[in-house]
Amino acid sequence: MVCGCQVLEEGRNERRGKENNDMKLNLILGAVLAVAALSGCTTSKREMIGNLGQELHPESFYLPNAEGSRVVSVATNGVASASILVQTHRVAVKETGPKETVEKFGEVYAFSPNFFAVHRDEPTKIRFWNLQPDDNHAFMLISPRSQVLMSSALPPLNETAYFFTFHEEGLYSFVCSLHPKTMFGQILVLPPRAP
Repeated sequence: MVCGCQVLEEGRNERRGKENNDMKLNLILGAVLAVAALSGCTTSKREMIGNLGQELHPESFYLPNAEGSRVVSVATNGVASASILVQTHRVAVKETGPKETVEKFGEVYAFSPNFFAVHRDEPTKIRFWNLQPDDNHAFMLISPRSQVLMSSALPPLNETAYFFTFHEEGLYSFVCSLHPKTMFGQILVLPPRAP
């Protein structure tokens, strides 16, 4: 015979396990949908859009609107409790090869770091350094619910900085909208720091 308390506890544990599995599935599905949606941003010519010869449209870059600001506030100046530097890196490009890699995959770039953690409601300055002299990049932030919150140009040989205050915990994705197949990462928003 099983005690009623034990049955209740087993039921709770089963529900928690299902909720955790559902949350993981939602995160994976959101990431897949975001990558699938963003991969439509590429052109049939390899990486041409990220090069200086390609005209970028200013209306495709924006900060969070009123609805997005409930999830994350973004400002161009302020006081930060933490600071993070994110750099763009060439992994394989036509100028330096390897030729076989570039022929098979096209030019490959990456964000470094491509994963970091911040705390909810803590102003964090994130500085972006585009280290390439001849390639445009961009930073597109995507919420845990796959909502695009902002998109910002990262011009060549420039530092672009924003003060982010995340108001919701969770796993956020970011991607270079000009090179979405290879330049992406995640920001984990943790609970507020203990006082």
